[in-house]
Amino acid sequence: MPSRDDLHTIDGDVYVFPRHLAGTTAIGDPGFAPLRDLGWDLQNDDLGNAYLNAPDRRVRLGYLPEGEDDGLWRINAYKDPFGPPVWGVCFNDFCPTEFVTAFTTALAAAYEQGPDAYLAAPDPRSKDRDPFLAVVPLIERGWQIDRPRWGVFAVQSADGLAGLEFTTGHLDPEAELTSRDTRWQLWAGTSLARPFWYATASTDTPVALVRAVTECVSDPAPLPRWRQDTYSYVKDFAQLAPILPPAPPAPTPLDVQRAASRRPATLPTSSVPRWSTTSRPAVPGPRR
Repeated sequence: MPSRDDLHTIDGDVYVFPRHLAGTTAIGDPGFAPLRDLGWDLQNDDLGNAYLNAPDRRVRLGYLPEGEDDGLWRINAYKDPFGPPVWGVCFNDFCPTEFVTAFTTALAAAYEQGPDAYLAAPDPRSKDRDPFLAVVPLIERGWQIDRPRWGVFAVQSADGLAGLEFTTGHLDPEAELTSRDTRWQLWAGTSLARPFWYATASTDTPVALVRAVTECVSDPAPLPRWRQDTYSYVKDFAQLAPILPPAPPAPTPLDVQRAASRRPATLPTSSVPRWSTTSRPAVPGPRR
């Protein structure tokens, strides 16, 4: 739960728990921010879609509210700017924006390290690039291994309303970039066939980038949302707790000291009327 000191920065009036049911904020700026801070070039088309390009044109992000399908965020990386993508990631239009921001934050860090980081393909023989490292945050936070089926390793959240699937075997590289037939698929909902939201990542997506998303998805802290904007599935399945306004800050010792310094040490005697039973009435002055 965010601290009371941070509440003035929260955009929302309810907390949604678990966070994988929060839904999108419908605001793209937080997802852009980590990459724009690196000076990536932003362009827009006439339809309202936005595109971010790395300076070397080897990583590209598309924010596509007017795209051909529900893939709102698409991020691709290239060894050759004019060649096919090495890996591709997609977040659909209902995916919580915080999960996208977790990915772009990790991507920004990897891009600063260079191609060896943002093009680092998973490798089960490497202790740093083993695909299972992306699953660890989920298992450590109570997600359970799902019903096993041939060719798929899956884990599921405690409430059964979110899951991660890792498909083994050969996959069509082109289909991975344009469909949900991908190596990684993270989703929330009552069924994988019709999820509330989903995110996909192709075979060679760096493990560190996928792990950044699974760490964010499994974080136990709720997410702030506006009640009037929450989707029906959020109200049906999630827990909503009101966000209370911040309490007035308690005065610090310095505040007390400053207040005391502004207060007069003693009240002037002229301001206090003094009367006694022996006081004589005042003598009236001369008339004008």
